[in-house]
Amino acid sequence: MRVVITGAGGFVGRHVAHAFRTAGHAVSALTRAALDVTDPVAVGRAVAGADAVCHLAARVRVRESREDPAGYWRTNLDGTRAVLAACPATARVVLASTAAVYATSDAPVAADAPLDPTSPYAASKLAADLLARDLAGAGGPGVVSLRAFNVAGPGDTDPSRVLPALLSGRPFTVNGDGSAVRDYLHVADLADAFVAAVDAAEPGTWRAYPVGSGRGTSVAELVDVVGHVTGRVVPVRHGPAVAEPARLVADHARITADTGWRPWRSEPERIVTDAWEDLRRRADPSSG
Repeated sequence: MRVVITGAGGFVGRHVAHAFRTAGHAVSALTRAALDVTDPVAVGRAVAGADAVCHLAARVRVRESREDPAGYWRTNLDGTRAVLAACPATARVVLASTAAVYATSDAPVAADAPLDPTSPYAASKLAADLLARDLAGAGGPGVVSLRAFNVAGPGDTDPSRVLPALLSGRPFTVNGDGSAVRDYLHVADLADAFVAAVDAAEPGTWRAYPVGSGRGTSVAELVDVVGHVTGRVVPVRHGPAVAEPARLVADHARITADTGWRPWRSEPERIVTDAWEDLRRRADPSSG
């Protein structure tokens, strides 16, 4: 199968490309420098002849989206429109969506959970999902939207995300007592979900899956895991509590039932260990 991957130079995209190659597929890995996803002509050339397309190219920072909502809508919605329009009806498409489209809930977030995007980033990703749903229903390509929770693991160098910040050695600010619980998903497990989702993307259909570990880990617990794995004290400072959900955890039952996918690497200690070892290799390539 020939698989085209947009956003293949990003943290998740690199792992997705590796997963498809490992599964024996021919991969065309397109980076931001190689493809402007809002250019329909360029996108058409890029996806010509593809059996499957994994669309990951997007802007993904919540706070930044509030400062540049138009830019986020252009990249995330118009880019998805260009990709879907270029795909033949026989293609199988997997979109990188986000769990941020769901309403907050202390209960596990299932596929049919209420929707309530609260940032331009989340709203633009939900709009892209709904566009995919409507195009699939009108005879377009089959599409699966993977609504990922907190993706973490080796290769993540974005200091705005929790795990890279904790591993940096710099002081880490915990809001309140650190009891907020989140679902952390190993990036390699998410990459496997993309491979599994291709088979579920049946022509003329659209499906959306929450994709997470199903395991809740508090910020305070994650700090402890980082300290244990690295063997060093994490410098923590406590800020005031903020208005945020107490618990956000995925219910991945539907994607597991439909595809057999399971997040088998997503124990917090495994995620932190893999990220820490990758960071050390980057700092000292001679260490292996």
